[in-house]
Amino acid sequence: MKVGAALAQARALGLDRLDAQLLLAQALQQPRAWLIAHDEALLSDAQQQSFSAACRRRGAGEPMAYLLGEREFHGLLLQVSPAVLVPRPDTETLVDWALECLAALAEPAPSVADLGTGSGAVALALKHRHPSAQVVAVDCSADALAVAAANARRLSLTVALHQGDWWQPLAGKRFHLVASNPPYIAGDDPHLADLRHEPRGALTPEGDGLSALATIVRGAAEHLWAGGWLLLEHGHEQAGAVCRLLHEAGFEQVQTRADLAGRPRCSGGRRPP
Repeated sequence: MKVGAALAQARALGLDRLDAQLLLAQALQQPRAWLIAHDEALLSDAQQQSFSAACRRRGAGEPMAYLLGEREFHGLLLQVSPAVLVPRPDTETLVDWALECLAALAEPAPSVADLGTGSGAVALALKHRHPSAQVVAVDCSADALAVAAANARRLSLTVALHQGDWWQPLAGKRFHLVASNPPYIAGDDPHLADLRHEPRGALTPEGDGLSALATIVRGAAEHLWAGGWLLLEHGHEQAGAVCRLLHEAGFEQVQTRADLAGRPRCSGGRRPP
């Protein structure tokens, strides 16, 4: 089979043109631009089998990031696997807000925690953009932490990784800023069916989707320095509930930031001085 025929076959299966090109480029170990100039190049049997298998997986809804093994996030190319959520552009809202808060602090080497780090996306992006920050990342999954550790090594970014449930591995530690993208989808949300290839525990805490957010907010006071920020990603319909949690926990300057589509995506507040 030739390159052009392979791409045509993928399109006939319903794959997006770009997806088909990226999967074929991976199978051939060539840049995507190479395909354009080599329409008549022949695939080996092994390459054809690899490409066909990837097309079937993509056709079944598996994320491209898992098939390619990587995803770009906030200027960093991260390795990903089915052990972690695929980093999403909307989460860059959380990173951008955190960087604003860090820039306004007088602390030259602020302490930062990322709860539920997954691939390490938020923690590594913050360390990359604010190198003096002392960044700690927590996740309950050993497999997820292995992915985060590999990303940290490959990017030469120093982040301390701890396994445990939210605040549990951080006993006695305080931070100038804590950011988190916890599971927040309700357990009965029909959209979960479309996300079936990603780890369910990183998507939903079950119930109404608020339990992880509530746990983080209620435990934050003893882990934040006075004037420290807590920033949380949440569903676009949860901003009111999260802001109420923050107010009830005594946070000040409670506010919400919108994602790329203009939907309320992150809420946060500051521990009183």
